[in-house]
Amino acid sequence: MELRQNGPSAHQGGPQRPGAVVSFHNIHYKVKQGFNCPCWRKATTKDILIDLNGLMKPGLNAIMGATGSGKSSFLDVLAARKDPAGLSGEVLIDGAPQPADFKCRSGYVVQDDVVMGTLTVRENFRFSAALRLPSSISEQDKEEKVNKLIKELGLTKVADSRVGTQLFRGISGGERKRTNIGMELIIDPSVLFLDEPTTGLDANTACSVLLLLKKMGNAGRNIIMSIHQPRYSIYSLFDSLTLLLNGQQVYHGQAQSALEYFSEIGYSCEPHNNPADFFLDVLNGNPTTMDLSSKDKEDPDSESLSNSRQGIEEKLVEEYRNCSSYIQTKAELERIMCGKPTKSSTPFRTITYANSFSTQFRWVLKRTFRNLVLNPQTSVAQVLVTIVLALIIGAIFFNVQMDESGIQNRTGTLFFVIINQCFSSVSAAELFITGRKLFIHEYISGYYRLSVFFLTKLLSDIITLRTIPSIVYSCVAYYMIGLKNTPGAFFTYMFTVALTAYAATAMTLAISADQSVVAIANIFITISFVFMMIFAGLLVNLPSIPNWMAWLKYLSIPRYGFAALQINEFVGLNFCGGLNSTIVLPEGVQASFTPAPICTGETFLEKQGIEYSTWGLWQNHVALGSLTVCFLVITYLKLHFIKKFT
Repeated sequence: MELRQNGPSAHQGGPQRPGAVVSFHNIHYKVKQGFNCPCWRKATTKDILIDLNGLMKPGLNAIMGATGSGKSSFLDVLAARKDPAGLSGEVLIDGAPQPADFKCRSGYVVQDDVVMGTLTVRENFRFSAALRLPSSISEQDKEEKVNKLIKELGLTKVADSRVGTQLFRGISGGERKRTNIGMELIIDPSVLFLDEPTTGLDANTACSVLLLLKKMGNAGRNIIMSIHQPRYSIYSLFDSLTLLLNGQQVYHGQAQSALEYFSEIGYSCEPHNNPADFFLDVLNGNPTTMDLSSKDKEDPDSESLSNSRQGIEEKLVEEYRNCSSYIQTKAELERIMCGKPTKSSTPFRTITYANSFSTQFRWVLKRTFRNLVLNPQTSVAQVLVTIVLALIIGAIFFNVQMDESGIQNRTGTLFFVIINQCFSSVSAAELFITGRKLFIHEYISGYYRLSVFFLTKLLSDIITLRTIPSIVYSCVAYYMIGLKNTPGAFFTYMFTVALTAYAATAMTLAISADQSVVAIANIFITISFVFMMIFAGLLVNLPSIPNWMAWLKYLSIPRYGFAALQINEFVGLNFCGGLNSTIVLPEGVQASFTPAPICTGETFLEKQGIEYSTWGLWQNHVALGSLTVCFLVITYLKLHFIKKFT
């Protein structure tokens, strides 16, 4: 089996080689439902696809059916993107088993847009070419391929326009869809899969996209797509048609012969009716196409409709399996399978890469930072908010005094900055959730490794959204408040604030990495920080906590940051300077009721149960660093094990 190779000949005017022939044999797919637990109801299985057989040759091959009929599942099976658990049968390419990395060597256009909206069309194509074409192809050849593809897809006028996001309008819907298609055509695949390519497009735009696909099919490429209910001008472009009903085939053959076949089995399409609408009426058991008694036709109840639909389904499946087209298809499939191995010896989920780790890291990091620069609301806005917050806090605690009120004010501002760093990190919950569809698609398609994605995301978030705001806050607020005026204390303060932000962000990522809804992740993260805040050392005196609960303080990120800032600030301060050593008490006041003033920072730290030695300071930084590493390891493992196949 040989798929079209990626090379200069594919885009330098050479003759196009024929696309691959996809044959599928006895495809059966089922999923588990419910819980498999003795104390609960037993897990059941549901058949999604049932005994599918057929061939799809170069051209425009459409898969149709009602909602829930299994179109997308069938497409994923053909594209090797379905979880192999519960899947049986064979999919062959040109009569040979699918290579284990077929998903990386074929093109797959998902239903939703998965291009970077902040980049231009040309930049998206360059990104795909840089990562999916081998390094043996020169940069000049890659650029020529990108330019040729832009011209063929009719994107010349918008080539240097940004695709668009929810915040700003970009190119049109049809141009976005063609951009998605172009991202896959970069590797010149002999088989191109598309899941509902007309979704979200108006009729004219959808027709223009399908005309483009038809042109590719006529040029020898195998185009396989699922589609719901196309208009007639689109249906007339199909070369072959596969109709599914509850996971079973009721037709597979030439698209223009489908009406004749249904007429032969007793379903005639009315004149001027759209064949696609007619097929769906038949598959859905529309009362106007059902053979009910005259009484039921007047007022069919739900039971009669259900029975009739079940009868129609059985009839359609039975008629198809008895027709001459099915018999001929089975004979051809048996000829293809003759002497072929039944299973590929290569693991199903193998993903291959065209480029090295360093190349992937450079391009993905470049795209990630460019996306941040072109999204000021995620970077610049946070820095501006940090400046405003620092000015407000600096004004509230401006020039704290060296007296007992200064102790309270210092403690308050240090506690606030630590808690602010923790709750500000909640925004990192979106890091691996909002872009998950894009990541899964690009990861499965062989753009880059998981480690590349993880490191680039981490670096972009830590540098732009954690480190820079921490530095800005420290520079603005530190001297306004009037904290210890030494360079060492200032840089220790800045380092502690940044390290606290890193640990809190790492915990946020660890909680949210396997979540699919940002709101749910935010709930878990917020609750965690609230409990940590209780054991930070301000709301409750830590030495007074019972022993059976005292161990919880070791899990508190705010405690380590707050303790480090207090040691850094209070050691060496004297809050009783200028007071007389002899205290004159008012008449009638007993000395035993007069609390001794806290004159030194060390005394205050002792009462809080904080060890203020050199190691007492740096052990908090070691703890924060250790928590950061542990949470990042958990995050990576969660990303590794999340479900990437549907």
